[in-house]
Amino acid sequence: MSRWKELTGGTSGQDYAARFAALARSGKDMHGEARFCASLVPAGARVLDAGCGTGRVMIRLARLGYECVGVDLDASMLAVARKQAPELPWFQADLAEFAPAALGVAADFDLVVAAGNIFPLLAAGTEATVVERLAAALRPGGLLVAGFGLDEAHLPVPPSITLPEYDDCCATAGLTLVDRFATWDADPYDGGGYAVSVHRR
Repeated sequence: MSRWKELTGGTSGQDYAARFAALARSGKDMHGEARFCASLVPAGARVLDAGCGTGRVMIRLARLGYECVGVDLDASMLAVARKQAPELPWFQADLAEFAPAALGVAADFDLVVAAGNIFPLLAAGTEATVVERLAAALRPGGLLVAGFGLDEAHLPVPPSITLPEYDDCCATAGLTLVDRFATWDADPYDGGGYAVSVHRR
């Protein structure tokens, strides 16, 4: 069982969406992840939102002109995403078993984004498999972008994967570290408790 399901019971889609809607109403910028991704690949590029949740990042990218596919295991989150953007392709799948061909999707994404603490919330022991699956979905030269917390201050669960461990998973999957930032606004990484990592296939 994933740490996310242990945490939420797989029924938190509406509550999750409501929390972000409230943040948006308060004036908080909700599009940092999408803006970051858009700085890496041009409009029209194919983007996989791995662990897309309620679709906040992917819907924004689609509106910016990207060809997007969303995948998540949590049916309650996907229900919200499908209600908000029924015209977009949303798939329910475990990232540890993700196989684009089985979903009728081409494995030639220009960018895969895993925002929202995806890696620390995976089922224990599946991190390397998930990286391998996501790397295989990239075209040669494509980018894997992942942002996640590294300490208790930035996570709803105890920390479970370090940056060296994540980099090792990426290297094993044939990915090379391009850059690392402290935020989705591309602030320089200074060894803090949150990191956004960019790896290239």
